[in-house]
Amino acid sequence: MKAEPIASGASVAESPDPRADAWADMHLMRSLVIGMFILMTTAALYLARAFFMPVVLAFLLALMLTPIVRFLRKRGIPEVVSATLLVLFSIFVFVSAGYLLSGPVIDLINNSYSIGQQLTERLAPFKRPLERVMDLSHQLEALTETSQEPGVQRVSVAPSGMLSTAASNIIEAGTSITIVFVLSLFLLASGTLFYEKIVQSFTSLTKKKRALRVVYDVEREISHYLLTVSVINAGLGTVIGLGLWGLGMPNPLVWGATAALLNFLPYVGALMTVLLVAAIALISFDSISYALLAPAFVVLCDIVEGQFVTPTIVGRRLEINAVAIFIAIAFWSWLWGFVGALMAVPLLVVIKVFCDHFESLTPVGNFLAAQHTAVVDDEPVENNHQSAP
Repeated sequence: MKAEPIASGASVAESPDPRADAWADMHLMRSLVIGMFILMTTAALYLARAFFMPVVLAFLLALMLTPIVRFLRKRGIPEVVSATLLVLFSIFVFVSAGYLLSGPVIDLINNSYSIGQQLTERLAPFKRPLERVMDLSHQLEALTETSQEPGVQRVSVAPSGMLSTAASNIIEAGTSITIVFVLSLFLLASGTLFYEKIVQSFTSLTKKKRALRVVYDVEREISHYLLTVSVINAGLGTVIGLGLWGLGMPNPLVWGATAALLNFLPYVGALMTVLLVAAIALISFDSISYALLAPAFVVLCDIVEGQFVTPTIVGRRLEINAVAIFIAIAFWSWLWGFVGALMAVPLLVVIKVFCDHFESLTPVGNFLAAQHTAVVDDEPVENNHQSAP
């Protein structure tokens, strides 16, 4: 008689909990929906990149210029006037840079074949150990070609007209640039209209205050970051251009502008600038030791900027870990090309700052943040610098 309650109790303990199963199913469905949303968003960004890319650029430009508009508004200048002047000044800088750099860049492109030949001749003594590997690869390629069936012919597709392709690219680029400047003008001139619409979306006063505080904090931090980093990159390009001019490098203006532009790509941009300057220096100077001064100077400037200037001015709270930076650059360059690679880190900072203000997104912010270890009472303490300023 005592075995029955024991057996019934065991059967009850072994029976599955329907609430746990429902919770697991709900969690699985939520994960599937989030995954599908991410895939669909990525596909939309790739297929509609002609629309999304100038829109995102316009928002980033507006965020970068917002502190200046706010500063001028406190001095009595309306947003419409200051926004118009800033956008016109940005257009002037863009057109002037394009006009000044177009000639030297076109010359470099036209002389790329001769530059490659001269660089090959200068590096000939260093590539002799690799000649055997190159000969082996050529032999394998020739063997592959001869192993094809005699009746099989290669089919080559003739490229489309270069003039029509260039014309379509110019029209598309002009349309995108127009959208960037016009949309940024409207965003800057609208003032607080965007924030008012966000506040009106909530019902309770507590939610309105919290939403307004989060939006203002995110906008202030991102605006400060974008404007400060842009000024730092411009200063870095100026210093590198002047230094290369003093060393006698040809087209120092081009290399200064290249350094300023590529510095938006941490690690990768600095390496690309050093390699380009080293290649031109090797074919421009007779002495190899003197030619190495130019890339060495660029490396020195990058070290000073990356290790001292930017951490001191911007602060380490908005630093991103290297793994996330490389993943973002690879993803956005695949998605939107070179322009996407330039926007990768600013967009990553936007995501990090946004995640830091929501408790449910804290793990994402922790993954993106750079880890700085401090020692307190002989114990290592990891400081993510996530507190709001």
